Amino acid sequence: MGNTSHHTLKIDTFTCAWCGLTVSAVAGDGKRRNHCPSCLHSRHVLDHVEGGAGDCHGRMAPIAIAVLRTGDWMVIHRCVRCDELTSNPVCGDDNQLILMRMAVRPLAQPPFPLEAFGTL
Repeated sequence: MGNTSHHTLKIDTFTCAWCGLTVSAVAGDGKRRNHCPSCLHSRHVLDHVEGGAGDCHGRMAPIAIAVLRTGDWMVIHRCVRCDELTSNPVCGDDNQLILMRMAVRPLAQPPFPLEAFGTL
């Protein structure tokens, strides 16, 4: 018998903390991802204050969109357990409807009446 080797392809995946979807850790555009492309939730596994691995493991809820000076969008997450905030790059296959809902929410629900602009 000849030398047979079995090649297996290991795909790095994680299960979404919110919707349960099994997600590839590499997005369609080749970038590493740490949030679900469907619901944009993630898991708090890094300690962004101290650096390195964290032990919170709370669910990170998407709460806002930030637009960098470069024009790149970032998803702002808040941990539902410890309230830490993080930012993560938007991936090309992220749910565009949820992204746009978060982006327009401040305009759709302003903290003051928009009629105030009529007098300016």
